[in-house]
Amino acid sequence: MHRAGYLESPTMAYETWGELNEARDNAILIFSGLSPSAHASSSAEDLSDGWWEEMIGPGLALDSDRFHIICVNSLGSCFGSTGPASVNPETGEVYRLTFPVLTLEDIAEAAYGVVRALGIEQLHTVIGCSMGGMSGLAFCVRHPEAARNLISISSATRAEPFSIAVRSLQREMIRSDPKWLLGNYEPSDPPLTGQRLARKLGMMSYRSPEEWIQRFGRQRTTATEENVNDPFKVAFSVEAYLENHANKFSGGFDPNCYLYLSRASDLFDLAEHGGSLKSGFKRLQLQRALVIGVTTDILFPLHQQQELAEGMSAACFDTKLVELDCIRGHDSFLVDMDAFRPVICDFFEGDCE
Repeated sequence: MHRAGYLESPTMAYETWGELNEARDNAILIFSGLSPSAHASSSAEDLSDGWWEEMIGPGLALDSDRFHIICVNSLGSCFGSTGPASVNPETGEVYRLTFPVLTLEDIAEAAYGVVRALGIEQLHTVIGCSMGGMSGLAFCVRHPEAARNLISISSATRAEPFSIAVRSLQREMIRSDPKWLLGNYEPSDPPLTGQRLARKLGMMSYRSPEEWIQRFGRQRTTATEENVNDPFKVAFSVEAYLENHANKFSGGFDPNCYLYLSRASDLFDLAEHGGSLKSGFKRLQLQRALVIGVTTDILFPLHQQQELAEGMSAACFDTKLVELDCIRGHDSFLVDMDAFRPVICDFFEGDCE
C-alpha cells in the first residue's frame, strides 16, 4: 500500500460493456466517485439502471459499439472490492480498522492490476469523476504509458480546505454515533444516525444554493400530527429532501468503508509525485486531455478545474477545458446528461443521436 501496510490477495470488482478489439487499443477505464459501485450502466447480466446509465451504451457518448468500457469498484469500497468490510484472509476476521491506510494511489494501482489482468497494455482513455478524477490522475502519473487520453470531471489536483472540512465533519458524525463502537459495529446494526447526518451534509455540498432556491424556496411540507407534537420535526421541503436522501443512503454503504474512502480523498496531492504540482504534471504522457467543470460546484470549484487544465496543458498540448453552466452543483455530472453528453461525445468524435 502507498502509505505502508499490505493486502494479501485483494479482490477487485468491475463491469464491462462492449468488446475489446483485435488490436486491444479501444478500452476505456472509468473511476467513479466515492459511493458508486462498478455498475455504471445496465447490461445483459444486470438489467438495473447504473449510475451513468445515459452515458454508456450503443450510440451514446461512451459508445459500447466502438469501445470496451471498464468500470472498477474502488479498492476500499463495499461493492465487491476488498475493503474494511472484507475478511482478512490471514486472520479470518473482518478487517475493520486494521485495514491499512487507503490512498487514491492504492485505488489507481488496484485498477491498473485489473487492466493488466484483462491483457490490455494501453488504454484509449481514462475517465474519472469527482474522487475518481483524482484516482484517474494518480493512475496516469504512476503509469504514464498505460493511457493515451484522460477525461477529468469535477475533480482536482488535491482537495481544498472546504472539502476537507466537510469530509472531516462527516467522518466525525459517523464516529460520534454510539453504535460505531470504534469500528466494531455489527453489519446488521450500523451507526445509522451518524450515516444519515453525514449524508445530509454531503448533499448540501453536492448540490448548489441556486438549485435549491429554484427547486424548494421556502415551500413547506404537509403538516402532520407528529409535526404538531414535535416543533422541530421536518417542516420545509428542503428538509424533507435531505431526509429522503439520507434514508436511502444509510445502511446501504458500509460506514468504515466510507471513512476510509473519505480520508483517501483528503490525502491525495499531485505535488507528492515529484515535489510540486509542476513536477507531477510533467510525469504525464498524454496525447489528449479534457477537463470538465461546473460553475455552481462548491466542492470542487471551477478554479480547481482551471488549475488542472493549465497544469495538464504544460505536458499535453491538446488539453481542453470546458466550463458548464449547470445549476445542480457537483452532482451535475450524474444528473445533467444533456450538458455532459455532447462534451464527452465531441471528445470521442462519436455519433450521439
